[in-house]
Amino acid sequence: MPEIIGQLNGENLKIAIVVAKFNEIVTSKLLKGAQEKLWQLNVAKQNITVVKVPGAMEIPRIVKLLSESGRFDGIIALGAVVKGETAHFDYVCAESAVGVSQTSLNGSVPVMYGILTTENMAQALNRAGGKSGNKGSECAVDVVEMANLELEIRKII
Repeated sequence: MPEIIGQLNGENLKIAIVVAKFNEIVTSKLLKGAQEKLWQLNVAKQNITVVKVPGAMEIPRIVKLLSESGRFDGIIALGAVVKGETAHFDYVCAESAVGVSQTSLNGSVPVMYGILTTENMAQALNRAGGKSGNKGSECAVDVVEMANLELEIRKII
């Protein structure tokens, strides 16, 4: 029985990163983690396109446009939504997650969801290079693996 796995080599892959500017103290660290990991995985700097959007709510639309463009092998969505005193947090978290997951399921390339949803800024910073790792870096590993996996699957279907 054949086994199909995605390799962790990003040579020749074209990756887009959509990153929210809101909570930039966090999202800049997520972006840095993603870029550095992509470089470690042999994705050339010129093959990484970074698109900055105002906030998490704007991420799904741009992810969809990039997915439809046919120019990328994978997309990373990065943002940080920190809970405030209103229900706005719940709305933004839910809508951004649904929007990104719809494109991931219905689009032509894998999309990694790296939008942090935390109770406070300390939790967000811990997940952006602190003691809990860097979600941007994790998404970079996953997008390379999934892009290569899908390329392998497309060869046999």
